[in-house]
Amino acid sequence: MKVAIVTGGSSGMGEATVKELAKRGWQVAAMARSNAGFQGDVARDQDCRRVAKAVLDKFGRIDALVNCAGTTKFVAHADLEGLSAEDFEAIFRVNLIGPYQMIRACLPALKASKGCIVNVSSVASILGTGSSIAYAASKAALDTMSFSLARALGPEIRVNIVAPGYVRTPWHVAAHGAEGAAQRERQFAERAPLKAAAEPQDIADAIAWLIEGARSVTGEIIYVDGGMHIASPR
Repeated sequence: MKVAIVTGGSSGMGEATVKELAKRGWQVAAMARSNAGFQGDVARDQDCRRVAKAVLDKFGRIDALVNCAGTTKFVAHADLEGLSAEDFEAIFRVNLIGPYQMIRACLPALKASKGCIVNVSSVASILGTGSSIAYAASKAALDTMSFSLARALGPEIRVNIVAPGYVRTPWHVAAHGAEGAAQRERQFAERAPLKAAAEPQDIADAIAWLIEGARSVTGEIIYVDGGMHIASPR
């Protein structure tokens, strides 16, 4: 029996990952601030350590950690007054410090199982696009931290990154309404070489491959973005 923790596991890409791993026979602990089997906030170190201990107490091991929890604030990039220092801190606490704290909390168990970590980033990390400058910067920092950890935690633990582009999730509808989300998706699809946005299942498939099928892969970014990272600039 293999055991995985998926943060942000109650909706969107995280929920799809929970379902995909469960379908493959994994015991999956979905962690989220609400509506999850293991309730906790990745921004709080005590929550990270409590959830890691609870999973170990219940299942006896941790083989994979998927850091999918994320947050943002939708602010036009030219609106520098739209982001405060507190906004940056809140976004970095969840998108960067949260994964670090979860990795630290799970580290002994992951070493014992020779497990793996997948951090969910964004194509915004290399394009400087996305919902806000703070969001893009937090994902770039997550990428760099992942490279450092892949080097530091090998050979026992593999650390990789999945970087989506636009993904059809409730997050965008909540922020922009149904029509606003559809318009953003159309704009993304117009530029991406594959002319389409991804579904949460596409992200889950990439994560599952990195966990189960990529035994010699570490320190790698898998872009699931319809090719947006190589799209021609306008």
